[in-house]
Amino acid sequence: MDHKAPLYELFGLTFNLANVLMVTITCIIVLAIAIAATRNLSMRPTGLQNFMEWVVDFVKGIIKSNMDWETGGRFHLLGLTLIMYVFVANMLGLPFSVVVHDELWWKSPTADPAITLTLAVMVVALSHYYGIKLRGASEYLKGFTSPMWFMFPLKIIEEFANTLTLGLRLYGNIFAGEILLALLVGGLATGVGGTIAAIIPTMVWQAFSIFVGAIQAFIFTMLTMVYMAHKVSHDH
Repeated sequence: MDHKAPLYELFGLTFNLANVLMVTITCIIVLAIAIAATRNLSMRPTGLQNFMEWVVDFVKGIIKSNMDWETGGRFHLLGLTLIMYVFVANMLGLPFSVVVHDELWWKSPTADPAITLTLAVMVVALSHYYGIKLRGASEYLKGFTSPMWFMFPLKIIEEFANTLTLGLRLYGNIFAGEILLALLVGGLATGVGGTIAAIIPTMVWQAFSIFVGAIQAFIFTMLTMVYMAHKVSHDH
């Protein structure tokens, strides 16, 4: 896994082309799944439509466990997009990786802290935006000094901590999974005997990584709705 990132500089900014590629591929896959699942809707859903309806109901349950549906219904599409995007992104690096001229091009985009922290910043920024929009600026700002005024510095630290933990939790789990996969394949797959010995633990870890990837997608979406509820609900 000790490979360089394909970097490109433009107008003084440095872009990781692998991240750009994998984020784009993730978006295309999520869009393709959504289109395929809703292209031929029927009253008796089967196949992909049945799966999509289950995901829709699952996300609805996450939202309703954190806030009333009248308030939280507006975040349904956000939660659905997040859980699908994060899950697909987590899965991309599991089957294989692509290295060209010692540059890693194919990996899980969520195995990069720049991607996960960007997602976290977007979620926290959205929570502030909707907090002000739904509660009003004055009532929203009062939450930073509640129940006592000296809580203000702690509330500010909490906002930064929420952003870091939301992004780094996802990154750490996915990156660690890919590192261990690389160690299993690279360390054991030496010769015929090593290759045979590597098959079973690699398959077991890949299956476990699918489970971890699904759990991390759920946790990211759940925490997003928790943060939203804290900002937009009047009883928090």
